[in-house]
Amino acid sequence: MSPESKKLFNIIILGIAFMFMFTAFQTCGNVAQTVIRSLNSTDFHGSGYTSMAIIYGVFSASNLITPSVVAIVGPQLSMFASGLFYSMYIAVFIQPFPWSFYTASVFIGIAAAESDRRTVFIALTVISLVGTVLFFLIRQPESENVLGEDESSDDQDLEVNESAQNTMAKAVDAFRKSLKLCVTREMLLLSITTAYTGLELTFFSGVYGTCIGAVNKFGTEEKSLIGLSGIFIGIGEILGGSLFGLLSKNNRFGRNPVVLLGILVHFIAFYLIFLNMPGDAPIAPVEGTDSTAYIRSSKEVAIFCSFLLGLGDSCFNTQLLSILGFLYSEDSAPAFAIFKFVQSICAAVAFFYSNYLLLHWQLLVMVIFGFFGTISFFSVEWDAAAIVARGSDYRSI
Repeated sequence: MSPESKKLFNIIILGIAFMFMFTAFQTCGNVAQTVIRSLNSTDFHGSGYTSMAIIYGVFSASNLITPSVVAIVGPQLSMFASGLFYSMYIAVFIQPFPWSFYTASVFIGIAAAESDRRTVFIALTVISLVGTVLFFLIRQPESENVLGEDESSDDQDLEVNESAQNTMAKAVDAFRKSLKLCVTREMLLLSITTAYTGLELTFFSGVYGTCIGAVNKFGTEEKSLIGLSGIFIGIGEILGGSLFGLLSKNNRFGRNPVVLLGILVHFIAFYLIFLNMPGDAPIAPVEGTDSTAYIRSSKEVAIFCSFLLGLGDSCFNTQLLSILGFLYSEDSAPAFAIFKFVQSICAAVAFFYSNYLLLHWQLLVMVIFGFFGTISFFSVEWDAAAIVARGSDYRSI
């Protein structure tokens, strides 16, 4: 297999593996609070919000050392170990206990009948494990330096020792670069935008589905609407990612218009959710809520807002990844590690306060961070445009 074919093969395998893993995990996260809330009437007592807060809290801390870990053990083993932890978390839902539930949450940084719940989460666990095993199909790149037959064992041992030293040096260097990039002006400004993506990630991946499932006025379809909401969030993500990913290749106007579209779409979604959902929906008991919203709660509006949430999220993420790749093309691993660190820690905070804040307060927090995050992104993008004006290459990734 040629080097180019091997790279293409690895990309395809990675795409399929991550599709399996995150299909299972995102589905699990979308229904976690609803499932756990239904189990709190039994001997089990826990919170899906708290679980997700633990996941993203540990995830945020681990992102600072991730480049170092990958440099030591390699990407293949790192992804395989991560996949096992994802699968372990999903498997806990088959027969949940509080200690195993929260412990599994640490390791990975449907209100329905018992047998139905087990069947669903067994299937999700198997899907996640299939994606994890696929990582072993990744082909290792050929070594550029092939040892000749006349080389002595002493020379080979020397090269092994030098390789180990280089690996440790790369790990330490990656960690230092992450710390240095944290305090640069551009990264500090982009951290505000990234913080907003963490807050809205929490909302559309965990809180909004719980709100839909808690509205008794939706009738017997309230729980099934959670899955439909997730589907339309995915449609919005796919449409936005495909559209803005292609447009960014030949976009003369830069990234600001896409981000502006994203925040406008999100503000429209937040306003409609504010009108359409009862304020106590995020923290409603297992029986749901009979509280009235400002308008008659509409299933169609709720699902339309799911689409808007996914579309707006894709606007922000495509442009953030693009500008990080442009500004830090030489230090992409530390830059993306900081991006995930800020996003994850804000997601963890948002999942924590989701246990206590009413819906309108959660929406207000996102509106504030969204406004200032958009302004800060504009500032960095204008600086990037100035770099282009001085003759640098300005291309999307």
